[in-house]
Formats: sequence, C-alpha cells, structure tokens
Amino acid sequence: MPTSRLLPAKRVFEPVIDQHETWLAVNPVQGCPKDCGYCYLKDRGQTVAKPVELASPERTVALLKANPYFHTRAVLALYTCTDALATPPNRAHLVGLLDQLTASGLRNPVCLITKCSVTDDVIAAILRARTAGIPVIVYLSYSGLGPDIERGIDHKALRANFPRLHAHGIPVIHYWRPLIPANSAPETITHVLDWAASYATCSVAVGLKVKPGARAQLTPLWPELAEEGLPLETADAVWPRETWDLLESLPTRYPGHPIYQTNSCALAHVLGRPDSFLVHGTNTCTDNHCPAEQRARCASADRAEVSPDAVQKRLVWLGVPVVPDIRWDAERRTATVEGPLALRDSNNVSQTLEVGVRAERERGDRYWSGKFGGNQPLVLDSHNTSANPHPELEAPPSPGGVK
Repeated sequence: MPTSRLLPAKRVFEPVIDQHETWLAVNPVQGCPKDCGYCYLKDRGQTVAKPVELASPERTVALLKANPYFHTRAVLALYTCTDALATPPNRAHLVGLLDQLTASGLRNPVCLITKCSVTDDVIAAILRARTAGIPVIVYLSYSGLGPDIERGIDHKALRANFPRLHAHGIPVIHYWRPLIPANSAPETITHVLDWAASYATCSVAVGLKVKPGARAQLTPLWPELAEEGLPLETADAVWPRETWDLLESLPTRYPGHPIYQTNSCALAHVLGRPDSFLVHGTNTCTDNHCPAEQRARCASADRAEVSPDAVQKRLVWLGVPVVPDIRWDAERRTATVEGPLALRDSNNVSQTLEVGVRAERERGDRYWSGKFGGNQPLVLDSHNTSANPHPELEAPPSPGGVK
C-alpha cells in the first residue's frame, strides 16, 4: 500500500505536555525525518517531515510546571513526537531543555528514546543534568529490524550507542519494540540481546501496539493482522507466537539481564523505586524477568491510603467536565468509573494516586490500550518474513527529501 494513502492531508500535532501510560510526554518539537513503517506518528503526517519547534526550552519548562498532569514524581519522556537526536536543531533544543530543567530546580526523572547516534554535546548535557540530580535514562530502540522497515536509520551507529553510553555511566534501557514477524526468529532475537544485554540495565519487550485506526498501516508489515475479528486495538500488545514462546527461556541465556513486558517496571528497576502501578503480584509480574532485589522492593512498598473522594478530586483537578460516579474496591485498590474517560485522565489518576482505574474509553480517543486498563496480550501465529538474520546491519537508505 503506498505510504501517501496512509497520511492525512495535514500534519496533526499533539499537546506539548501530555499524559501517556507510564510517563508525561514532553513534545516541544514534533515531526520526524525518518520513516519507520510501524511509527504511530505516520497517520498524523509527522513522519518524513521536517521537525517543527512548538515551544522554546524555556517555554516548555513553564508549560510543564503549569500543566495539571504534572506532579513531582512523574517521569518525563522527552520528544516522543520526533527523535531528539535526528537533526542538529533537535539536538540543540534537547541540550537547551536539559539545561533549563536543571536550572528550574525540577528533579523529575527524564527519559530520551532514540534510534540515532548520541553525539558528544548531548552526552555532555546528560552528564550535567545527572550531576545536578536529574536521573536521565536513555532508551535505545533497537529490535533487529532492517532498513526496509526502519527507513533512514543508521543501525550501526545505533548499536555503537550501547557501549558508548555505558562507558559514561549513563543508564540505558533497551527498548525491544516492536516485535513483528520480520524480527521474531530466535537468531535475530539472540543477535540483538547478545549485544544489548552486555551494556543495558534491562530490556523492555512490548510486542506491537496497535492504536485505533492503525490496522491498515500495520498490515503490510504483518499480513495476519488483516484477519477480521481480531481485537487488535483493545489488546495490550500483539505478539508473534515465535517470540512469545521464546520469552520463557531467555533468562537461561541472559541470567543477569532483566526483561520486562511493562515499561513502568523497567523504570522502577532503574530508578530504584517500588512498583507504583499495581503490577507486583499479578500475572504480568510473574511474566516479567525481574531480579529478586526489585521484587522485594515492590513487596515492601508502603502506599498511602486512598478514597473515592481522592479520585474524584483528581479528576476535577484534571478538568474533567462531568465527574462520573465511582465504585471503589479498597482491597484491590481500584476505582471503576461509571462513564467514559479519556485514557490520559485515567492514566494520570493511576500514576498520581497509585490506584487501578477501570473506565470506558472516551469516544475518539486515539491512544493505544495498555495493561493498566486490564488489557491482555494477543499472540498470533505468523510467517517469519525475515530472510537476513541481521538485516539492521545493511546500509540505511535515505528516508526522503526532508532535511
């Protein structure tokens, strides 16, 4: 299917500050010159697109402080609507934002997600922020996919980031996503993890997220997704069975390398925090390959008392126009909202109060589903289409005429 048929007539921009499932997204620059086939920005017209600055570093920090979603324990994911290292202006903005966050006195943990080379100026800015007390974590998105799918990515430079950041003492989380038939073969998985596990603190394996309306975009990458009746948009993630079946055996090959299916657990491990999302003790917790030290930290967590009134007050604070009735399960620490709710609002309540929230999805909400809403993984049999076990080492083609 031609790419142009999947793109909107105009670019659609996200809020500069927004709530995602496990963190606050901070997006003062949007638009990516790369062209990854699975990218959730594609149907927003934001791939093969020149990055646009929506807010200066100073303005971004001011917007963050004033945003109702903000709280002092929130993890900040910077530049999720671009790659912060993709262009020289992006990198300059990132350096400026890290310095502004440091000067502002905020000490929220900061995450950077990239497939691009981490340059000397960015490393210097990260080290300044970390020295000042801001925990900066770099997510390296490396899944063993080739330039036919991750168009414009220099995968050799991406691999080189691992030892370079490790040498500087900068924590790395290996973002092992997406997992699709093209990179599901055991030889591809071990090629990726043999390298990543040598340098990264842990890996996050998430399968493939399918947000509402993305089925047509993703079917060329995974033909089985075209089957009618598959609950793609309501699944936590879609997994190739070959990879899913392999997960159980990975701790034998990588005994000292945690592998998580929940990003929040990976962050808790790296930050030395207990689980804040009610994962501990669940089936998801069991599925995660988590060290005993972290499990003990989660088991001993002391959570504050919460009431239905606290949930209602938080929803009012977030600007929910009509707060629905709430059924409260104190034993499970879960609020069931009797009416539709935007996922960003339910995610923020979950994050700030450390509670579970169950609510009908608000109509038109385009954010993907997650485990915290009670969604489960979907495992599909599929044909492995990757002929080259190491396709990511091929030379990257140009993604197009965007500079």
